[in-house]
Amino acid sequence: MIYHVVHSAAWQQAKDQGWYAAPSLHTEGFIHASKQEQVAGVLQRYYSGGQNLLLLHIDETKLTAPLLYELAPSVNEMFPHIYGRLNIDAVTTVTSIDP
Repeated sequence: MIYHVVHSAAWQQAKDQGWYAAPSLHTEGFIHASKQEQVAGVLQRYYSGGQNLLLLHIDETKLTAPLLYELAPSVNEMFPHIYGRLNIDAVTTVTSIDP
């Protein structure tokens, strides 16, 4: 299982169109994701004070786009990166989060 933080409006749009593409897919070529133990750090670093956030629980075996684990030098950890659109049927659970 991997995880991705998303604003609720973006997730609603994804459900309507059948797939999700984070802004990073266009700017960096992939969607950032995290392992469970990395989620708290991601929330602290990038979403402090954020509102209307959801945590997508993604079954990586159901992804239709390639998944690679790559080093994030800023924190010296390997993170999962989804190289393409996230097919919404790979998302098994969606939970509200409060950073």
